[in-house]
Amino acid sequence: MHILDDPATVLAFILAAGIFAQWLAARFRFPSILPLLLLGFLAGPISGLLDPDAIFGDLLFPGVQLGVAIILFEGALTLRFSDIKGAGNIVVRLITIGVLITVSVIAISAHMALHFNWSIAILFGAITCVSGPTVIIPLLRSVRPSERLSRVLHWEGILIDAIGAVLAVVVFEVVLAGSIQQTSPFVELSKLFLLGGALGGAAGALLGLVLKKHLIPDFLRNVTTLSAVLLTFVCANMIGHEGGLVAVTVMGLVMANIPGMPKDGILDFKESLSVLLISVLFIVLAARIELESLALLGPGLVVVLLAILFVARPLTALASTLGSDMPWSERALLGWMAPRGIVAAAVSALFGLRLEAAGIEAGNLLVPLTFSVIVVTVVIHSLTSRPLAKLLKVAEPEASGVLIVGGNPVALKLASIFQENGIRVLLADASWSQSSRARMLGIPTFFGNAVSELADRKLDLVGLGMMLALSHRPSLNALACLRYRQEFGTANVFTVRRDQHSLDKESETVAFNFRGRLLFKEKVTLDFLEQELAAGRKIHLTRISEDFPFTSLLEKTGGTEPMLFAISPQGKLLPFSEEATFHVSTGWKVAYLAVQTDMATEDEAKTKAKAD
Repeated sequence: MHILDDPATVLAFILAAGIFAQWLAARFRFPSILPLLLLGFLAGPISGLLDPDAIFGDLLFPGVQLGVAIILFEGALTLRFSDIKGAGNIVVRLITIGVLITVSVIAISAHMALHFNWSIAILFGAITCVSGPTVIIPLLRSVRPSERLSRVLHWEGILIDAIGAVLAVVVFEVVLAGSIQQTSPFVELSKLFLLGGALGGAAGALLGLVLKKHLIPDFLRNVTTLSAVLLTFVCANMIGHEGGLVAVTVMGLVMANIPGMPKDGILDFKESLSVLLISVLFIVLAARIELESLALLGPGLVVVLLAILFVARPLTALASTLGSDMPWSERALLGWMAPRGIVAAAVSALFGLRLEAAGIEAGNLLVPLTFSVIVVTVVIHSLTSRPLAKLLKVAEPEASGVLIVGGNPVALKLASIFQENGIRVLLADASWSQSSRARMLGIPTFFGNAVSELADRKLDLVGLGMMLALSHRPSLNALACLRYRQEFGTANVFTVRRDQHSLDKESETVAFNFRGRLLFKEKVTLDFLEQELAAGRKIHLTRISEDFPFTSLLEKTGGTEPMLFAISPQGKLLPFSEEATFHVSTGWKVAYLAVQTDMATEDEAKTKAKAD
């Protein structure tokens, strides 16, 4: 047997390639769908190395369906009704009136430009009316639009997946059967939503109650949730085709809004699983495309794409925001961002295969046409949305700022230096006296515990990309690292060292082990820095130049031990630590704790200047 004929081997290669594509996308900050689709095209139609239908056989599409269900549930689990205040009407219009407008425009363009009959044209419109969390969420992370616009796009992306999929199923059944004899499409659609939604709501409420009451051991919580999601999905599908998509979406929504339900661990697990599934699904589905089918579309494809980009989406945004208080700048960006994702790809692949088997004309064109829409919309929106958001002044600032937990003299000194060098700072401390001192120095503050429920609601993290835990309380530092690694990533969460003799309580020593990346070198602890600053030593900030390279600074300081942090020419803060891997070069600034000789030299220079 050839090595690429073994399903296990192929799956391992696909997974490795998919994770590499995810890393590449994260490294260069663009949606992962682009490298995933490229790898799929290279492995499938271009090289012929991968034939998913031959390798996975009848298990291919059931696997795709279950994967999409998990992705939709994970996205819905992040939606809290409290987050959509002030934008709910817009979201409702987008997933109702907006869907009808989008389907109509796409269907008309496909009918006129590609000469599809009306039933196939409407089916294509229903399939491609969805955006989806797999593409919109990475795009939002890159574009960083205003908070309200981000919430609207996030909610639309998740809810419209289920609506578009079910609508496509109803249209598909009409196309396949010629007509629905006993019920109208509206009745069929209503049944799927009502029954599927009721099943999903009941399942979500029951599972949420069980988790809230801690009736399931922690080690079984994630797998129990996964099995419940899949069971709900297949049961809802027994009620009606694709009713499972509605059920798992409603299930996630219900669980997301149950007060006190522990869902952080479930979200982490589901997010990792979603990344895994997306990595495999996009490569597999892209590998099924036949390049010959793209050639059959001809120039009509361009007309359809232009209609989707410049007619359907702007009209949808205009109709959905009519009469609202949303600024026109935000409406303009809303009328542009609508990339298509995994649900459109999966549904088109499934329907295309069944249409071909039924001998229906144009069925073989449905998949390449849909994938063309996905690729073009993702590429264009990825390249243009951030510049457009900046032009319209609805983009949040770059996430280069720093959240500092603690208000002691070391924290205040570092915060002042950061601000003087154009780095945004937010200092969080529950001590009124320390917060007052920070405000007197002009440092923005959050008065309160950085890991409290109040902080979750009120602490503004816009523009912040790093957390430095500088508190005297190791337990608070540890909790802050655990809390904010979800926001900033593990690589951007740091905690200060403490002298061991200061950790006189066993509980503090244990908590200290749950820390982020350790700041500075081993001897440079918080206690040491406070003593040195109290003794009169200063933190110097030196610019590296061709006349004074980094090697000269190393000779002056005796190595990197006194060094605290560096600032790149782009204004990015990079703390020195045991794990520091950045390379300091010309144009950088380096902050270090001055040795006594530096201080003496500085004092002599000041004395001489006064004498002159």
